Amino acid sequence: MSVSEIVPGESYEECRATADWLLSSTQIRPTVGIVCGSGLGGLAEMLKDPQAFKYSDIPNFPRSTVHGHAGRLVFGTLKGKPCVCMQGRFHLYEGYPIQKITLPVRVFKLMGVETIILTNAAGGLNQDYKVGDVMILKDHINMPGFAGNNPLAGPNDDRFGVRFPCMSDAYDRELRQLANDVASELGYSDFMREGVYCVLGGPSFETIAECRMLHRLGADAVGMSTVHEVIVARHAGMRCFALSLISNRAVMDYDSQERANHEEVLETGRQRAEQLEKLVSTMVARLEHNNNNSF
Repeated sequence: MSVSEIVPGESYEECRATADWLLSSTQIRPTVGIVCGSGLGGLAEMLKDPQAFKYSDIPNFPRSTVHGHAGRLVFGTLKGKPCVCMQGRFHLYEGYPIQKITLPVRVFKLMGVETIILTNAAGGLNQDYKVGDVMILKDHINMPGFAGNNPLAGPNDDRFGVRFPCMSDAYDRELRQLANDVASELGYSDFMREGVYCVLGGPSFETIAECRMLHRLGADAVGMSTVHEVIVARHAGMRCFALSLISNRAVMDYDSQERANHEEVLETGRQRAEQLEKLVSTMVARLEHNNNNSF
């Protein structure tokens, strides 16, 4: 891929134009951005006085092509906080350049978003994890990045962030603590976990050998999203918090009859949706209270 092909993916001017178009179309000035994963779009339904834009109507936006991803950007307030919510995200396997996948995150930044909350559905590699568990991401393994497929590849625009951003603190410690505190209060501790998420390109699910390898490398869960968005958000100085809903157990045994499928992923999302919505909305309500120094 030549430099000329990389730049148009999400140049500053393109992101600025999209942000300005959205800001001129809504009164909401969001400080919190939420990205909903497979089957978890219900978070957007919690927004008060919602104003929704189809991705296909937003200048420069890609379109979501995955069942279980609505493809709308919803503005509104959640517990009094101005929010913007992506109902459906973009993935490498949809064929978009990695810079295009992460364009919405930069648009969030240019609209004034300071904290981004991401959710996804993931396969459980950790043998202690059960279907329906919720894992707080404490770190990630970026497999496509090992092969040079990183959303920050190409010329760096200093208006977004530095050339070589640090990733050892990608998942905000205070927000992780807040999530654990809220989960404990809501009685969710039984199914809450904290671990390492590994991203792969997809769309094919992992082989047994791949699952075994990833588990040995230290991954607790595996999926096809989130990490690219976190890298771009951290580059731009946003605070990140991410949750994985463990929607299936990764198959580790050659004698197993289990097979991963997308319907199972969506069904688990439906079953846990209400609790996840409660967890995230309670966290959002306390953001300012907990993190005055950051706002």
